[in-house]
Amino acid sequence: MKLLFSKKEKQAQPKKEKKVKVRTGGKLKKSVLFLWILLISSLAFGIYKNFTAIDQHTIHETKIIEATISDTNAIESFTRNFVKDYYTWENESEVLEERTEKLTVYLTEELQALNADMVREDIPTSSTVQNINIWSLKEEKENTFSVVYSVQQKITEEEDSTLTSSTYRIVLYQDEQENLVIIQNPTIWDQPEKSDFTPKQVENNGTAESETVEEVTLFLESFFASYPTATGQELAYYVKNNALPVIKKDYTFSGFINPVFQGKENQIMVWLTVKYLDEETKAIQLSQYELILEKDTNWMIVE
Repeated sequence: MKLLFSKKEKQAQPKKEKKVKVRTGGKLKKSVLFLWILLISSLAFGIYKNFTAIDQHTIHETKIIEATISDTNAIESFTRNFVKDYYTWENESEVLEERTEKLTVYLTEELQALNADMVREDIPTSSTVQNINIWSLKEEKENTFSVVYSVQQKITEEEDSTLTSSTYRIVLYQDEQENLVIIQNPTIWDQPEKSDFTPKQVENNGTAESETVEEVTLFLESFFASYPTATGQELAYYVKNNALPVIKKDYTFSGFINPVFQGKENQIMVWLTVKYLDEETKAIQLSQYELILEKDTNWMIVE
């Protein structure tokens, strides 16, 4: 009886169910999505930083250019005064002493000593400055500037006089109070020469109708005939936005040379040389213009 009960009890036990494997794909998809969002965000941030860096760099360069321009007048004036005193002398001891004293205003003590024997007391020539040209002014480093200039001198020896021209470079230092001193002696240099650049010639391209060209030509002939003596009020009938200045000169209009017309939307672009006779000098004056005209009730020069 006991055995029977145990057998039945065993038979009554339910069978164990097999576990079904469940794939957890949701978490993997969320991880991949998160990585894609992170990648796109990093890329967008990198592009933003790149454009921001370019903008900041551009602003920085603009500030440097403005600072250089503000210093130009003082340095140029200082240089011109120096050149005039440095290259002027006479073969007289008093004049040479005055020259030496003047140079103390421009040169460091070291350079004053270096230049002590430049013009000797027994020098047979005298020199006067005829012309000064400043070719370049550059900021070499903070508060230090280089200037390239040429000077034309009239050299006189006994009864003979000649003109000579040379180019030099000096270096100056400017302190916080904008005071200047030359720290490098005039050194032989080269001056700019003529460039071989030739601008592209503009030609008529058929974009301006012949009737329009005739109208504009008549308008410009009328304008340039009265332009030299026109007042600001009279100029307003022909010109907008102060595109051309009042000149008040005694010129007589003589015609155009090689006018070129091109049309663009409601505007006409004109390239031309205007021929005038200068009544004061009796010479021919040739002025070149690039103009943009528009027509409202009548033609007007807008640029």
